[in-house]
Amino acid sequence: MGELVSVLVPAFNAEKWIGQCIESVLNQTWPECELIVVDDGSSDRTYEIARKFQSGRVKVVSQNNMGASVARNKALSLAQGEFIQWLDADDLLAADKISRQLRHAKDIKDPSVLLSSSFGSFYFRVHKARFTPTSLWNDMSPVEWFITRFNDRVWMNPAVWLVSRRLTEQIGPWDERLTLNDDGEYFARAVAACRGIKFVPEARCYYRQANADSLSKTYSHEALESLFLSLKLCYGYLLQREDSGRTRAAALGHLQNCLIFFYPEEKEILARADDLAKDLGGCLTAPRLSSKYLLVKKLFGWTTSKRLVLTVPKLKKRVFGTYDKIMSELEIRTNP
Repeated sequence: MGELVSVLVPAFNAEKWIGQCIESVLNQTWPECELIVVDDGSSDRTYEIARKFQSGRVKVVSQNNMGASVARNKALSLAQGEFIQWLDADDLLAADKISRQLRHAKDIKDPSVLLSSSFGSFYFRVHKARFTPTSLWNDMSPVEWFITRFNDRVWMNPAVWLVSRRLTEQIGPWDERLTLNDDGEYFARAVAACRGIKFVPEARCYYRQANADSLSKTYSHEALESLFLSLKLCYGYLLQREDSGRTRAAALGHLQNCLIFFYPEEKEILARADDLAKDLGGCLTAPRLSSKYLLVKKLFGWTTSKRLVLTVPKLKKRVFGTYDKIMSELEIRTNP
């Protein structure tokens, strides 16, 4: 027996995945876990399926569709645990993920240390998940984590983090203004507030890639406003920890890499991005395309080439996801 861990799951139209997600929480080897699922006004059977798991350990509530950040704050308001585990409704935890991290927490005895873990990407077959280490898969100071993330353009799945109650209260609620990169901003705030990051490689979680956006979907103006605000906030968190040449250069380089999302249509955001770059001590240039897209740009223009840059990764996911789904169904038929 030990500290209670609250696993918090916001869910929206996740009927395909929510059952497996919940089971991964109920299968945790750490005995003291509570699960709180907040259905954010789903139009499918997400709430109905989640309610089947309701028990003394599992609480399922619903709200009108108000966005992921609002749903997460609702879940957090109901949490009783000394540690908080965030989990998206289509992702999974290895059975010993929480146990392995808490063993290190007991040795460290410092609630201001943020615990992270490894994560594997998969489509439908969990046993085919690929665990590909990045430069963030290490013990790090907050400033080094930010610089590495910005310079190497790497990320961590939100499920890797296990956050103490004390640190959670210090971080504050999710920013309900944000609709895109809300998790990036929240965990950047967590990193900025912590004393250090303890990476636990043997602890694992799973990031599902099958739930990809439509290939034809474009980012709305609202979503891009959210992205720019979250980036600006993240850079500010880093500079609050260390305002130096290397931190400003890392933030400026990251902003330059993200410019393609706004260029050339979002002129107001681009003007603000230019101002932000000046504040960071530099300037921005037009996004550069890799050589394979230069001919497309020459023949069809920037807009078409940009659409390809943003669509090709989704297309690859669609192809690999379709293949993995077929193989998953074949395995189920072969070994029901």
